[in-house]
Amino acid sequence: MRLQNAGYFLPSDIPNTPEMHSITSSQAPRALSLALFCKVVDNYGDIGICWRLARQLQKEHRVMVTLWVDDLKSFQRICPEVAADCETQEIQGVLVRHWRDQDGVFSAADIPDIVIEFFACDIPPGYIKAMSECTPRPVWLNLEGLTAETWVEGCHTLPSPHPQLPLTKYFFFPGFNQRTGGLQVESGLTARREAFLADPRAAADFLAQFGVTEAEMASLKVSLFCYPLAPIAALFAAWQASEQAVVCLVPEGVGGDAVTDFLGRPSTAGAHATRGGLTIRVIPFVPQPDYDKLLWACDVNFVRGEDSFVRAQWAAKPFIWHIYPQDENLHHVKLKAFLNTCPAATASLTALALAWNGAGDDAIDIATLWRDMEADLPNIARLSMDWEQVLLANGDLTTNLLKFAASVRK
Repeated sequence: MRLQNAGYFLPSDIPNTPEMHSITSSQAPRALSLALFCKVVDNYGDIGICWRLARQLQKEHRVMVTLWVDDLKSFQRICPEVAADCETQEIQGVLVRHWRDQDGVFSAADIPDIVIEFFACDIPPGYIKAMSECTPRPVWLNLEGLTAETWVEGCHTLPSPHPQLPLTKYFFFPGFNQRTGGLQVESGLTARREAFLADPRAAADFLAQFGVTEAEMASLKVSLFCYPLAPIAALFAAWQASEQAVVCLVPEGVGGDAVTDFLGRPSTAGAHATRGGLTIRVIPFVPQPDYDKLLWACDVNFVRGEDSFVRAQWAAKPFIWHIYPQDENLHHVKLKAFLNTCPAATASLTALALAWNGAGDDAIDIATLWRDMEADLPNIARLSMDWEQVLLANGDLTTNLLKFAASVRK
């Protein structure tokens, strides 16, 4: 039995016919409801992923979404509409609730059809108990972090029964092939990117708001989003000495001492300086749609964590990933798994990516690695377009997730 036969619907299941328009509100099935719990660990990556997912569920699938977030200030940096001191607010059709220490205040009436905890965050025990009292019980999913490691293919959609309550949680893994949930991508994103790139003025007009001049548009344009441990100063030195002029756009507060030392002043939005072949411009954090445009407008993108890492792949431009660091360098395993999976990770890009993450050959300096990758950029760009087509063939994560939820509720 499909979801709509139990009084729920997925939009693709509903025909757009005159007969459907004549159904009264009492006859029409109610919209699917969903709660998404997010604990902000990586400042912007966790909430970035969850906010994209919430908006896509609401906009494209007409799901009634409640997004529980424990850090509204980080959320506000990527979505200025968020009020950091508001317990409950509606933003772009999504109900946003501040997740603090709420526990014993939930009943079965508060529980939606689907409950998602992002990256194994522990949702309140009282909420779980209320889930167990529902008839039917909600579909409970743990949306895991993204990795190219092959072990996730055997764990994707695996059930995990609760040890005391009559509930089952399912693991849902994003990934890079059809044995996983795929990557998050909105409908029409590629078409919007292509329209942006086809407009000869679009990139220049967009970057002008950050102070990029017409003359600087002829430079190699690089966006830089990384963790402080990256060898940023060494990369800046390589760009300063480069024959090819480089304009580096870095968000406010990113890059630490390397950026402030280059500027000779605090790294606040609007600050800029030029030394040798390098111009650095500090930009404000921008809403997510504008971050996509930033990636499209640049020739090379340095990204970090998971959210910007995925968006860089949909930009189909050369990029270097700074992975979230883990104890005992476990993140290097994850990094290498991706580099071995993605055909756009050529030998030159792989060497720089490993060095950028502290996993490379110390005998080779960043300047040499950058020059090698710079010479390879046309090839990497072509392979990046091919990689995008592979990813699109896997379907989008949001649709795949809803299809799986429907299968569980049969």
